[in-house]
Amino acid sequence: MKRLWVSGYRSYELGIFDQKDKKVTVIKYALKRYFLQKLEEGELDWIISGPNLGVEQWALEEGIALRDEYSVRVSMMSPYLEFSKRWNENNQANFNNLKEKVDFFGSTSNSPYQNPSQLRNYQNFMINHTDEALLIYDPEHPGKTKYDYDLIKKYQEEKDYPLTLLDFYDLQDAAEEYEENYHSNF
Repeated sequence: MKRLWVSGYRSYELGIFDQKDKKVTVIKYALKRYFLQKLEEGELDWIISGPNLGVEQWALEEGIALRDEYSVRVSMMSPYLEFSKRWNENNQANFNNLKEKVDFFGSTSNSPYQNPSQLRNYQNFMINHTDEALLIYDPEHPGKTKYDYDLIKKYQEEKDYPLTLLDFYDLQDAAEEYEENYHSNF
């Protein structure tokens, strides 16, 4: 069984404030391309991500879309209860919609946010319950994903834990490939 932890930039870190932004299309295209490669190699059973706005939710959406054709399951893990409580109504609705569609939803803490240890416990849970990670992240452009990246790099000193990074150059390549494929179909 291959369980993939997917994380990356939050939407606001990428300057994305509208789901119709072309950057969302490119990121989803890059995620889907990666998932398909893993699925066709028989190396992906679970896509496991968090509930954060941005790459995590887009990864869950792409995983859910692939379930009809592939035997892949999708899990959303939250670091604490009431994760989306402070979000606006639209973002809460998207969160709840995803929560209903995933194969498994869970929280690594049985209480609402209390302190940063809940976030560390979440990270430790994710790394100990997955076989590898995919981060849409560029170490030259830090964001909140830096904490996951640093944890994974430290974990790799002790254990074999593959990490794939899709950085801004990879996303540019994905944008060009998407554009090429889109125009060749019309």
